[in-house]
Amino acid sequence: MATLARAVALRVLLDVERGPGTLADRLARADVAALPMRERAFLHELVLGTLRRRGSIDHALARLLDRPLERVDPRLRGSLRLGAHQLLHLRVPARAAVNESVTLVRATTPRGTGLVNAVLRRLAREGPPPAPDPEREPLAWLTTSGSLPEWLAKRWLARFGSSGAVERARATLDEPPLVFRLNPRHPDAMQRVVAAGLEPRPATAPGAWIAASGRPADLHAAAVIYLQDDRAQRVAALAIGSGRTLDACAAPGGKALLLADTLAERGDSRSGYVVACEASRRRLATLALVAHAWGSTRLHLVHADAERPPFSEMSFDQVLVDAPCSGLGTLARHPDLRWRVHERDLTAHAARQGRILEALAPLTCEGGSIVYATCSSEPEENDRVVERFLEARSDFRRGALPAGDTDLASGDEGFFAAVLRREGPTPS
Repeated sequence: MATLARAVALRVLLDVERGPGTLADRLARADVAALPMRERAFLHELVLGTLRRRGSIDHALARLLDRPLERVDPRLRGSLRLGAHQLLHLRVPARAAVNESVTLVRATTPRGTGLVNAVLRRLAREGPPPAPDPEREPLAWLTTSGSLPEWLAKRWLARFGSSGAVERARATLDEPPLVFRLNPRHPDAMQRVVAAGLEPRPATAPGAWIAASGRPADLHAAAVIYLQDDRAQRVAALAIGSGRTLDACAAPGGKALLLADTLAERGDSRSGYVVACEASRRRLATLALVAHAWGSTRLHLVHADAERPPFSEMSFDQVLVDAPCSGLGTLARHPDLRWRVHERDLTAHAARQGRILEALAPLTCEGGSIVYATCSSEPEENDRVVERFLEARSDFRRGALPAGDTDLASGDEGFFAAVLRREGPTPS
């Protein structure tokens, strides 16, 4: 019998490939949560690594098959990828990787056991084929060793040149460090972090810490810490201010919690509150549970679509638009996006982002600001959305970012932010 972690990992890969849910949503389901911690960690390593390295895995498998990999039964294809990842990238003994993969197939697709056994045994014996040279064949390297879809590889080549595209692709192959912030309601939070062996070191954002080792999941579940990318914390900080703040696309909620914490720490009743909106009832319910466990105050949750905000009688001093986007700036942390996002999606996202900005502009006070942000590397979702908005709205101007956040202005590093200040009344 194949280990339970491998069996669940195959189900996760198949569900993600079929869509439409995200990998994060799938990993939150009961069959994953029910695994013992060690098995769950192994499953995460299997699934994220297979998706992150799928380009090189498929390159290695292609020469061992008598048909294109896309024409192989999805269950066999998933088993081959999981087995190949263990052989090529993990310290799993070859015998175990092959035998467990065959056992897994026997339970799901018995007629495929011969194929999986033959292909993986040959891969274990011969090893992977030589990788394309990144200087002479950058596109071939990007789509194999770099594990990018061809459309994105071509875009990055055109935008960054071969060396820049290769450098960016290499960065997405490494598992990013876990970054967190402390719950201010736990005076002993840092002591508990140290006791858990996380070896914290400061990140760039104020109050952000990098976990140099260990697994912080238990402290996160206990609401002692909140796992949140350093750049995401910096984006949220751009929207800190007194008065009323609207987080228009709030789930999963990390930025809204940070904004509300900052207001609470000031201890001034005039510091206002945060309204966090979310269109998905399921995600809003999850956010409510997280906010309750975190002990957040000054945070009000509203079920609302940012394109149709229900605040005709209210205005806000700060509006944060963490816009729904392709997420292409987070490929290292969310490797499923490599294979789920298509170039045509960028246009659809940009249109929606523009509609959200237009809907929220009238809710922004004179002298107030909109912080528009994405976790995308692509200009269609970033500068071009902002430029179109400013062309249509003479009452807004683009403000300067703080000196430590100027890297967010281009989106080249995966996160984008722009501060749009309202300087006059709504144009007639």
